[in-house]
Amino acid sequence: MKKSSVGFLSVLSGTADRVATTANVAGTLVVLGLVALVNYDIFARGIFNQPFRGAIEVVQFSMVLIVFLQLPDVVRVGRLTRSDGLILLLEAKNPRLAKAVQRFVDILSAIVMWLIAVAIYPEFMEMWESDDFFGIPGVFTAPWWPIKLTILCSALLCTVLFLFKFALPKFESSHTKGRPE
Repeated sequence: MKKSSVGFLSVLSGTADRVATTANVAGTLVVLGLVALVNYDIFARGIFNQPFRGAIEVVQFSMVLIVFLQLPDVVRVGRLTRSDGLILLLEAKNPRLAKAVQRFVDILSAIVMWLIAVAIYPEFMEMWESDDFFGIPGVFTAPWWPIKLTILCSALLCTVLFLFKFALPKFESSHTKGRPE
């Protein structure tokens, strides 16, 4: 591969890494907000007998946000839950085959993430253009589109990250250098 191509891919990979890290931070802030909301609900319920209306809906909404905001960073650092026993066994006996299997898993993962993005896009567009809300009218409602947008963006970013892992197996981000995946 030409040096200019590697340099360009390095910039793209670094950008994808920064976006994934930023999404992870946003997911962490959602977790902290959720902790604050649950604590507020507990105190308001116990002290004032006035629970936060819509706490259940906010928790449901937040759980999806947390998972999909943090997923790209998990992919980036190679900590996605998986069973890699076969790859570890292969690595000891045949490192080239282990790398080939890992690359196959990476491209398969990229395809799955792309399919998720393709599947969620029409749902996002439908929710964006409609007045469809979840929750209990008069108590608490929120639009669906932010959830669908988060899933879409997360799946697209994961696709890109898996493609980098597949296309550039020797190319490592600064965060994962020296760490086994």
